[in-house]
Amino acid sequence: MKIAYTLVSGRGQTAPLLAQVAEDALGQGLRCIGSVQYNSMPDDLRLCDMDIKVLPNGPMLRISETRGPEARGRRLDPSALETAVAMTTRALDSRPDLLIVNKFGKHEASGRGFRPVIAEALEREIPVLVGGNALNEGAFMKFTAGCGQLLN
Repeated sequence: MKIAYTLVSGRGQTAPLLAQVAEDALGQGLRCIGSVQYNSMPDDLRLCDMDIKVLPNGPMLRISETRGPEARGRRLDPSALETAVAMTTRALDSRPDLLIVNKFGKHEASGRGFRPVIAEALEREIPVLVGGNALNEGAFMKFTAGCGQLLN
């Protein structure tokens, strides 16, 4: 099993790190699939907009719902996330060199989101790089049976 993850201190720091890794890997000719996240801060809201780019050349998808400055609770648009998951699942047949997943988040911790794609990639012996976070690190380690390698 070849799966690595990164934990970066500082809110929002994982996304640019993985985007740079993906850009560098693609620039070196590696066949990468998956997703990288780009956050932008609208002037009128406290919370950032979250977009993911489906690798290697896929579309940019808005995965956050704009619910206004007073909204509380979940902001993820699960339909948009599942669109990216479906596109990445189909790309597994292209025999990529690497799967990059922007985040092992709440959806993945509960068995949804990119989790089935990660499992399928590992079955096919495709190396996986995942953006981690402290909140879901325990679920990630359980999912990987403790085999996830921390890169920092």
